[in-house]
Amino acid sequence: MKPLDHLEHLDKHLVDELAQVARETVREELREQTRKQRRKAALYAASGALALYAGAALALAVGLALALGLPDWAAALITAVILGALAYVLRGMARPGPDHASGAAPGGDSARRTAAGATGGMPYPPVPPAPPAEAATPGPVPPRPSEAPDVPHRRA
Repeated sequence: MKPLDHLEHLDKHLVDELAQVARETVREELREQTRKQRRKAALYAASGALALYAGAALALAVGLALALGLPDWAAALITAVILGALAYVLRGMARPGPDHASGAAPGGDSARRTAAGATGGMPYPPVPPAPPAEAATPGPVPPRPSEAPDVPHRRA
């Protein structure tokens, strides 16, 4: 029997105790962080709800102001068109891409910059200048569908 064999169970007990303390510390830290995040999320939700009501009140005010000089149905229609246009603009601003809100025409200067890669917002990956190494190895080339003798050619 080795001289330190009787201390082996003490080491195991110490390791278990340290692991338990570490677990409790991490659990308490996570609990504190999630408590802060829950509070922040609740405040954001309340802010969003109040902003929704404020927007509805603003839309009502615009409709009532228009109703002073127009029939009620026309005021409501104009208010709806204004809100729809704002929603469309905001949706366009939220979409990814370099021209999200600039209203540039297709094929303009910004489209040429995008095609040249100046903005980095290309919608597809760049084409490599040379084919991959696997395609460069010679081998049997399968016949094209139009060249295959057994396959009838159909047009859609």
